[in-house]
Amino acid sequence: MEERKKTKEMDMLNGGLAGKLILFAVPLAFSSILQQLFNSADVAVVGRFAGSQALAAVGSCVALVGIFVNLIVGLAVGPNAALANLIGQGRRDSISRMVHTIMTFGAMLGIILLAVGMLTARLVLEASGTPETVINEALLYIRIYFIGLPFMVLYNFGSAILRSYGDTRRPMYYLILSGILNVVLNLLLVIVFGLGVAGVAIATVISNVLSTVLVMVYLHARTDEFQFYFHRLCIDGTDLKKVLLIGIPAGIQGAIFSVSNVFIQSGINSFGEDAIAGSSLALNFEYFTYDIANAFAQAAVTFTSQNFGAGNLKRCKRIFWLCMLFGMGFTEILSIIFMIWDEFFVGIYTISSSVAVYGLVRMHHVCSLEGLTATYEVESAALRGMGKSLEPSIITILGTVVFRMIWLLTVFKWFPTYDMLMNVYVASWVCTGGAIFVVWFLYMRKMEKRQTELV
Repeated sequence: MEERKKTKEMDMLNGGLAGKLILFAVPLAFSSILQQLFNSADVAVVGRFAGSQALAAVGSCVALVGIFVNLIVGLAVGPNAALANLIGQGRRDSISRMVHTIMTFGAMLGIILLAVGMLTARLVLEASGTPETVINEALLYIRIYFIGLPFMVLYNFGSAILRSYGDTRRPMYYLILSGILNVVLNLLLVIVFGLGVAGVAIATVISNVLSTVLVMVYLHARTDEFQFYFHRLCIDGTDLKKVLLIGIPAGIQGAIFSVSNVFIQSGINSFGEDAIAGSSLALNFEYFTYDIANAFAQAAVTFTSQNFGAGNLKRCKRIFWLCMLFGMGFTEILSIIFMIWDEFFVGIYTISSSVAVYGLVRMHHVCSLEGLTATYEVESAALRGMGKSLEPSIITILGTVVFRMIWLLTVFKWFPTYDMLMNVYVASWVCTGGAIFVVWFLYMRKMEKRQTELV
């Protein structure tokens, strides 16, 4: 306990859970929403001051950006869970080595992703059916954006280290600072200097650099096991394996999940530039609501990892149900707010009535039921907290990628309307959430039986 006080760690192993889960998740959700707000400033500034074609160019990159961002965020689950498990087991002597393995791997991964992104950008954009009228601007935007990938990886891995012991507020403060910088640079580079899509991409890269520097400076300034030293950059094979066993399936799940959105984007593209722009702006509201569900999923993986490491399965079950309740409930509350004032919120991003129509359709078909994403996210997080990462990834790939491709080739082909295309999201959430719940339930029973036999 004294060690926890000294390092300002949250005690996830003892005491009440509801308050601590909310205390952990709310700053995380607020951080993600802030980040999305600042990112959506790209869309708003481009839509307002650079025109619908520029907005469509940025919108065409959403799915491709999602592949890399979701891969990075998924991989960051590995460092979070591995460190939290060490804390739960009381193996504090292993923390420093794990921290340096995580950051070294993050630096290497960021450079690799930068190279891959640059080489595949045109291929993916063409494969998704990006219109010729916007593809050059889309390529300019995405290639500048990819320069920030190494910093994005380091920020997410550094934040995962902080989350492992319960600090979700500090990353929020860093995002506020970098986000404000992003908005200021957006306005300056687009309105004053007229750089269009290049301007918003440059602003995003610079803000990513700032948030990364802030995280790394803080870790370097610590005086405990979590302190980071540049001269101790190295990779321990055993620690890296623990991180990757959880992180790789989660990262692949996130990336392939976004691959399915590339196929859906090709369907959206078939309806023209207004549909691309309208879908792009509506996607921002889905991100806002999803961020709440994801925050409680992050709480689930961190709290579960510590308590599973301590052998407290009863507490793991309580964590699961509370995160499910909070994740679904709070997500739907925000969704309802968006639905009540839908025209006002859409009007923030566009002055075009034809673009707004597509945005409103997507909001009502997808965003209104975003709470369902908490089912598969919390279930997957709970399983990963117990060291079981492969199964939820496989099910999510089947329930989203495969299911959505089948939908595109059958239902959407039979009823080729924009409304029917949007229905694929909710249908896939229901199927995926139901399947992963069965896996969680059976695995928990297996663990409880094994624990009983050992006693």
